[in-house]
Amino acid sequence: MKTNISDISKNRKIGLINQSKVLFLILITIFSGITGRLFWLQIIHGSYYRKLSDENRIRLVSSPPIRGRLLDRKGRILADNKLAYALTVQPRLLREGEAFVLFQKLSKLLNVSEKSLSIRYKKGLTNDPYRINLIDDLSSEQVLRFKENESDLNGAQVDLELIRYYPFGKLASHVLGYTQSITSSEYKSLRSNGYEIVDRIGRTGVESAYESLLRGQWGGEMLEVNASGVIQRSLGVKSPLAGKDLTLTLDLDLQLAAEQALDNKAAGAIVVLDPRTGGIRAMASRPTFDPNFFSKSFTTQKEYDDLFLSSRMPLFSRAINAYDPGSTWKPVTAMAGMESGKFPHDIRLETVACIQYGGHCFPEHNGRGYGWIGYENALRVSSNTFFYQVGVGVGSEALYKAATNLGFDAHTGIEIGYEESKGLVGNKQWADMGRGWGKPGQTPWLPEDIASASIGQAVVQITPLQLARAYAVFANGGYLVTPHLSDLDIDWTSTKRRKKVEIESQTLETIRRGLKKVVESGTGAQITLGLKGLPPLGGKTGTAEDSTGGSDHAWFVCFAPYEIGEIVIVAFAQNTPGGGSVHALPMARKVLKVWNKIRYESFNQNIN
Repeated sequence: MKTNISDISKNRKIGLINQSKVLFLILITIFSGITGRLFWLQIIHGSYYRKLSDENRIRLVSSPPIRGRLLDRKGRILADNKLAYALTVQPRLLREGEAFVLFQKLSKLLNVSEKSLSIRYKKGLTNDPYRINLIDDLSSEQVLRFKENESDLNGAQVDLELIRYYPFGKLASHVLGYTQSITSSEYKSLRSNGYEIVDRIGRTGVESAYESLLRGQWGGEMLEVNASGVIQRSLGVKSPLAGKDLTLTLDLDLQLAAEQALDNKAAGAIVVLDPRTGGIRAMASRPTFDPNFFSKSFTTQKEYDDLFLSSRMPLFSRAINAYDPGSTWKPVTAMAGMESGKFPHDIRLETVACIQYGGHCFPEHNGRGYGWIGYENALRVSSNTFFYQVGVGVGSEALYKAATNLGFDAHTGIEIGYEESKGLVGNKQWADMGRGWGKPGQTPWLPEDIASASIGQAVVQITPLQLARAYAVFANGGYLVTPHLSDLDIDWTSTKRRKKVEIESQTLETIRRGLKKVVESGTGAQITLGLKGLPPLGGKTGTAEDSTGGSDHAWFVCFAPYEIGEIVIVAFAQNTPGGGSVHALPMARKVLKVWNKIRYESFNQNIN
């Protein structure tokens, strides 16, 4: 067979052409892929990768803001910030394995646990790999030891920091509250508001209620670093914005008096209120705690348990939680009787040894009664059988209406209301619906219930703050004020915040005269004992059975001056048997003495 040379040449030429086409297609495909990839990187995701690039070469070292101070109404500091020495470490300055050696040196030098240093270091690496706090509050001795050996402690340094400080310790702790480091979950929701993972946040009290005003804004310095993390230069500094100081309505002198009045009580509370505006002048609770505890860098398990797990519940504010009010409730029943029209202001009722309601004979506290008396003397001697007749006679609806008009069974409006109990005023509808624990229709309202409710027992629970607010109505001429801890720029006497109560002037004056007789010649007559120069005042004692099964509670509430009230004082001794006149009244007298001294000094200053 004869091979055709021209055919071979032709086939070879065709093959070369095909190879060129394939190579061209391959090149086109490669360049198209590169172009597409570049388009995807630079155009579609360009901003994202530019951000990553900047983050790889730019670091922000944050500077915390100074938290605003808490001041009393005269400008005296109740919560401040103080300088503290913190031991920090910069991981970028440590080579692999050097951290372990550093912690060994620091442990021996500063007498701290090597394990605790290691734990804080590992946690810090995930939060801020450029600066990690190992110890928050170094002692002067520790600082000195560190400075003497600083050249041998590469990567570590001592920094000055600000920590929250309460100069009076436990004073007004339930009102002021405390700050605490934010949790990881809180940080996720708060970082859009400018919070950092190392931030502290107001946890309770005023610190929490006014967090946005007190906290300020973070600042910092932008640093350019190389691939090894070494700082090349500063790109700019933004100074942190300090939080605003907050002036409270508290008066330090009255707060100190309230705290001292509670010193010998296992549990209780005192509330001092301005009935004209609702400004709280003092609010103390026992047991209490020191908010400086939460600024400590280290606490023992025992310290933690004593605070959070104690049966005494020191974190629990008795001033805004509910208890049986006893006879301090009787003006509410008096109001219900007169406002209903069934028991007018001049009525007289026979008081006896006991009155039968349902299956129980409800007694008079003196065991024999006081004969025929009216409202004023019934309040003066605190007659039970008088108010049983009035309360049962008007019924639960009228009693509930009077109570709610005075602000009971509701939150008061105080800024720390998220910690506040709204209490309970039992009534037929509440009982028919199950009393909060039973099934509807199975817990009916009984005659015994309304009798107990008439004298503030069993089915009535109120807070000391609610009681102060209610008695402010009798002190200021019939206005329900809004209790508050800071005036800011708010008009607390506006109709929105100070409401006229639906009460006839005859009803109001009858109750006021009765409360005046209580302190002139009744169960509260000892309030003026040893106090000279006091203006006329009104008040009421109370002894209440604890419906939870504990010992009796002791209460006393008063307002002064009688004509135009400037102050309302509520004293409460929890589970302190013996009577309100024995235990609570002396507590109120100590506060009243200081108030009268302040009033006298202010009067003399105005004259001069």
